[in-house]
Amino acid sequence: MSRREVDFTSKRKMFIIISVVLVLVALISIFTKGFNFGVDFAGGTDLVFSSTEDLTVSELREKLSDIEEGFEMAQISKLNDIQSDETIKSNFSVKVIEFYKSEDKDALLEKLPSDLKIESFDAVSGFAADELRSKSTWIAIIALAIILVYVTFRFKFSFGVGAIIALAHDAVITLGLYSLFGIPFDVSVIAAILTLLGYSLNDTIVVYDRIRENLKKSRKNTMERTINDSINQVLSRTINTSLTTFIVVFTMLLFGGVGLRPFAFGMTVGVIVGTYSSIFIASPILIGMFDRKKK
Repeated sequence: MSRREVDFTSKRKMFIIISVVLVLVALISIFTKGFNFGVDFAGGTDLVFSSTEDLTVSELREKLSDIEEGFEMAQISKLNDIQSDETIKSNFSVKVIEFYKSEDKDALLEKLPSDLKIESFDAVSGFAADELRSKSTWIAIIALAIILVYVTFRFKFSFGVGAIIALAHDAVITLGLYSLFGIPFDVSVIAAILTLLGYSLNDTIVVYDRIRENLKKSRKNTMERTINDSINQVLSRTINTSLTTFIVVFTMLLFGGVGLRPFAFGMTVGVIVGTYSSIFIASPILIGMFDRKKK
């Protein structure tokens, strides 16, 4: 082994233990704390209010609570101010668990003071939210099944199992962080998770391609040596791709605003976790599978 090579495979048990611990922590958080579901998955009404006055969140809550008691427990966050016609509008995202119908919206508009205006209105019934959660779960399951078939067809079944384990690892840890930090969970999070799976799979396929090439070139090397050489050969490409992607999504997380934050958070965490799994999980885990076949 040359001096510049990093010995990944000899430390694979340590990294697998780290991953198992992270997955367990994520699962504990998911099943005990749950998710901070947005209107898309919990049902209710999502409104954006604008005000010509410079209001704080507590001041807006007080104004809305005077109109309807349901706003006392609303989730309110301040958005970026917008300047229009030499006036600055303060914008707020307001989420309530009540499902407002069109007639409820009209009644609310009549009660609003002149300095408040509804910029957007999105209501989701409890039935629609349940259906969306169910469909999102099935989409994730079907995506993993298709990936398993694709990787098995292109490589071998053991490679497919390794890829699925790595992808499940990425998804569970990322979802666990959403739960742990209480990041709003809406439809954009599903988009982030599916994008993350595609990104992580791409990294894994690059390594798998190199492993297959090296297996054909030299059958004398051990599987451990072949996998370690393959990871080192594509390491610079993996790091460069991940770093440039991370810079973009992290910038989105910092400056993208409240609406973009759930998606950007998943992508930022996902790039880190996906890169880690491609190097330390997806490929080294093949060693154990090949050893079992020999026995």
